[in-house]
Amino acid sequence: MKLSHLAAALHLPSPPHDPEVEGVTHVAQWVKPGDVFVAIQGARHDGHNFIAQVVERGAVAVAGEGYARPCAVPYLQVPSARAALADLAAELSQHPSRTLRTVGVTGTDGKTTTSWLTLHLLRTAGLQTGLLSTVGYQLPDGLLRHFPAHFTTPEAPQVQATLREIVEAGGQAAVVEASSHALALERLRAVEWEVGVWTHLSSEHLDFHGTVEAYFAEKRKLIERARFAVLNADDPWTERLKLGDHTTYGVDSEATWRAHGIEEIAAGLRFRVTSPLGDFGVELPMIGRFNVQNALGAMAAATHLGADAAQLQAGLASFGGVPGRMQIVSGGPRRVIVDFAHTPPSLEKALLALRQTTAGRLIVVIGSAGGARDPSKRAPLGAVATTLADQAIFTEEDHRDTPLEEILTEMARGARAAGRQNFELVPDRRDAIQRALSQARAGDTVLLAGKGPEDTLERGHVLLPWNEVEEARAALAGGAHV
Repeated sequence: MKLSHLAAALHLPSPPHDPEVEGVTHVAQWVKPGDVFVAIQGARHDGHNFIAQVVERGAVAVAGEGYARPCAVPYLQVPSARAALADLAAELSQHPSRTLRTVGVTGTDGKTTTSWLTLHLLRTAGLQTGLLSTVGYQLPDGLLRHFPAHFTTPEAPQVQATLREIVEAGGQAAVVEASSHALALERLRAVEWEVGVWTHLSSEHLDFHGTVEAYFAEKRKLIERARFAVLNADDPWTERLKLGDHTTYGVDSEATWRAHGIEEIAAGLRFRVTSPLGDFGVELPMIGRFNVQNALGAMAAATHLGADAAQLQAGLASFGGVPGRMQIVSGGPRRVIVDFAHTPPSLEKALLALRQTTAGRLIVVIGSAGGARDPSKRAPLGAVATTLADQAIFTEEDHRDTPLEEILTEMARGARAAGRQNFELVPDRRDAIQRALSQARAGDTVLLAGKGPEDTLERGHVLLPWNEVEEARAALAGGAHV
């Protein structure tokens, strides 16, 4: 694609030279011959400082918000470098979301499970569907893939390239998990949404957003941009989201899609749904009453794309679960569950759900992230864990540059403030898992919370490979880590 074409897409005049463009990136080390380099002013580095380096690597043009020095290649001055990165990536990928029926899912908790449920329901309804989520991505073939290790989170070029892959693999629809970071940093700017699903909002990522209001404002972007919204009526923030064409779902509030007669049984969940498709019963092989809301949101989204009641029933009944989301590692005699719950509300939901189906004691292993990532949640995590579980083991969970002892002390303070003493501190996570399982007896449930499907553990400044499910299996086998 010619640079002049890309300049026109950004509403800029044609550059003096018009090379062929192969790709776009904002990371100097990733530049390949034929790329446009987008110079972003970050918190620690200014991309303009790398212009000489990227030109040597073969960059044919640079885009940025202003550069006073002469540039050896055409320089495109843009109002927002991050917006330009997204728009250039979409243009180079030929705007794949215009071909796909794209569903975005956002919220503090529930967005991953809702995304996977929506994916499965759309496939059950006959739509060739792909997925882009925090767990990984899928083409319509159903195989779970992961981005290379150097992509800590997909940036706009990876988002657009993945959607293009879905199109080229025969995809008709895509489900995209929309995080607040991705929305704030314009990674999803050039995605065109047919449906936006809102799950729930609670305090999270305040190190990045500053306030809950700012956090809400970023997530609200998905609903503003979607042609149709699916909103959780049980979430108080929803009243500020009824912006256009929408439907609602809920358990405790009046809603267009509403669940009633909920039963938590050994095989999962059973409930009835009152909806625009009529009143019908469903069964879902998932633990936790809170997953009823996730299922309702997914059903409403899938119905907007054409699913009928029979397809919804079949899809929910055959759902295989989400890696690291209430994932059953062992069903007994000591039940072991891995879940991503890492906020006080999500941990509370997980523990309450497991309590309903646990014959014996409930033991939880939990940590809290370090750095500036909302340290105010550490004490509440300690309180929730010890109040709702019979025994809690506080351990590491990506403590980064924060001393682990400081995090564990704060979690212990929260437990003691709640009048609880049923906890112990085991700093090494592998030791903590083994300790929990050594305490568990037949009929007990052990919840390994916080890491879920993540494949690394940040211990200080060291990034270690990690697989929570495999750690649990190794501990259950009583053998060495595999």
